[in-house]
Amino acid sequence: MASVKNFMGYLRLYSQGHLRAQPQPQSTHPLTLPLLGLSLAGMMLVGGCSSPQAIEEASTAAIEAETIERDPTVLRLLYSRIPVTLNPHLATGIQDFEASRIVYEPLASYDETGTLVPLLAAEIPSVENGGVAEDGTSVTWKLRPDVKWADGESFTAEDVVFTHAFIANPEVGATTAQNYEAIEGVEAIDEHTVKITFTQPNPAWQLPFTGQNGVILPQHIFSEFNGANAREAEANTAPVGTGPYQVVSYEPGQVRYEPNPNFRDGRPAFRQVELRGGIAPYAAARAVLKANEADFAHDLQVEAAALEALEADSAGRLLVTFGPYVERIMLNPTDPNKTTESGEKSSIENPHPFLSDRLVRTAINHAIDRDGIAAELYGDAARPTAQLLVAPAQYASEAIGYEYNLDRAAALLAEAGWTDTDGNGIRDKDGVEMEMVFQTSINPVRQKTQEIVQANLAALGIRVELKRVRVDDFFSADPSQTESINHFYADMQEYNAGNDTPDPSTYLSWWTCDAIASQANQWQEPNNARYCNEDYDALWDAAQTELDFERRAALFKQMDELLAQDVAVIPLVNRAVTKGVSSTLIGMTPTPWDTSTWDIANWRREGMTLQPEPVNSPSDIESNPDSSPTSTTEQDAQAPESPSTATE
Repeated sequence: MASVKNFMGYLRLYSQGHLRAQPQPQSTHPLTLPLLGLSLAGMMLVGGCSSPQAIEEASTAAIEAETIERDPTVLRLLYSRIPVTLNPHLATGIQDFEASRIVYEPLASYDETGTLVPLLAAEIPSVENGGVAEDGTSVTWKLRPDVKWADGESFTAEDVVFTHAFIANPEVGATTAQNYEAIEGVEAIDEHTVKITFTQPNPAWQLPFTGQNGVILPQHIFSEFNGANAREAEANTAPVGTGPYQVVSYEPGQVRYEPNPNFRDGRPAFRQVELRGGIAPYAAARAVLKANEADFAHDLQVEAAALEALEADSAGRLLVTFGPYVERIMLNPTDPNKTTESGEKSSIENPHPFLSDRLVRTAINHAIDRDGIAAELYGDAARPTAQLLVAPAQYASEAIGYEYNLDRAAALLAEAGWTDTDGNGIRDKDGVEMEMVFQTSINPVRQKTQEIVQANLAALGIRVELKRVRVDDFFSADPSQTESINHFYADMQEYNAGNDTPDPSTYLSWWTCDAIASQANQWQEPNNARYCNEDYDALWDAAQTELDFERRAALFKQMDELLAQDVAVIPLVNRAVTKGVSSTLIGMTPTPWDTSTWDIANWRREGMTLQPEPVNSPSDIESNPDSSPTSTTEQDAQAPESPSTATE
């Protein structure tokens, strides 16, 4: 999935010259041949180097060939994409957040209900405890006094101050920067107290330093890399964090971790954690559910029938977590076949011959069988929806619905003047036939979705050509990669995204006029819908300073309703994140508002106790395998929504 809420931040970096190859330290744990075989098979599928069926068979064969005896003290995690960096503020995708969250922590994060849970913070700020200013212009966090970095240095408020300076430095080009734009300054009041001041009243005071976008970096490690050299830091692949594990080796496709001896809440359960990327979703699912060769497989976008077959009489289980992610189709209101004088395609200077017409977009919306897509491809792992903003539930608008109605769709096209004048089965008008190119990334479920949509629109008299794009190209930030979602050199495209915090303001900013992706900004802005509506922008501006929760929620609903009315996007399904989990693995409390690894300190194998404390460990906290490292405290204000910008 993309989490890559920060994929959109990542897109901005190419034009600024910030994206360079990450340094890769020598590994002390070389890959074994069987593991390498599995990784390569998976990478073939992710990269799209062969047919999906052939690559899937290769991945499965590699798993069946693996004969390494399992060590119960080793936790094995599988991902479809390969971590590029272990510095989440420089992340290139959700896989980077997942891998780095094992090491780094934020001040707080969000549980499954969207409630803030303190991690590095001693408590959650509120108006009642004096942490949140009544006028919304500042928030003060009290920090835990017992936290040390993995190298033994003390964690203090100065680390929080430095992390903001790092993120806010334009030379760094942090991909998480959008979550910190409202900040005027960050001040260390004392060693364990930090105050954040905002430029204006900020109802989303929870966004900075929380969740996957809010991890704190050690000042003593990164102080020399707070600039254009940020991506040259050795710590980007050999991080020093406050979390339960520390990295002992990093190499392409695999990261190994061991317990952090300075973790303040006792030693975690596993002797070692192995994270491998580049594994095909079906191969990863089979490794966990059937072959018992791994403990966890992330984001299994595999056809429902195939997953059900794997789960039957398996060595694991499927863990389905619903949250804010919406699989959607974007309709290009600009013409991808015309070029401006400056050489720009899909420019707002050239409206699309028929998708620029709202009647046509509405007709297409009525012609897509969401119920069929959900039932046939996703099963219990998706819910059909026409809403872009599905979570938290208090922001979902009851006014937005959908109707699969080909008769209604046909009537709308006729009203817009599109009929089949030459009897060839394709509607036309003024010599232009309704033909479109529909692109998406290579994935079996997405290819099946394309086929269903193609058939739906063929019944309406619209011809659709299907185009499959390599995952890395489709989600590329490279301005020269013309197959990327932000270039949008097609008529339709499909991907998955959502808000990655309970506050959706960053996510909803994608449809503002200033955020349109174009040649002028090197296609680094997130509005690949090329949508611009002054009424929408006014609603978004008002929501940025509205402190009353009910009024702010109403503004969010109005924005979603306006997008639905204009058919700026066609939501298909609210897609759950489906994970494969070993039947022996316990202690997980999944949340849609952080990475899967956010609570990895609590993961253990059934019957397993925590690893013993090393001699001379600085930790004086009694180990308790049944205890959570933090307590849950409800926040005073309503939490914001999710994937500030997760794209997949």
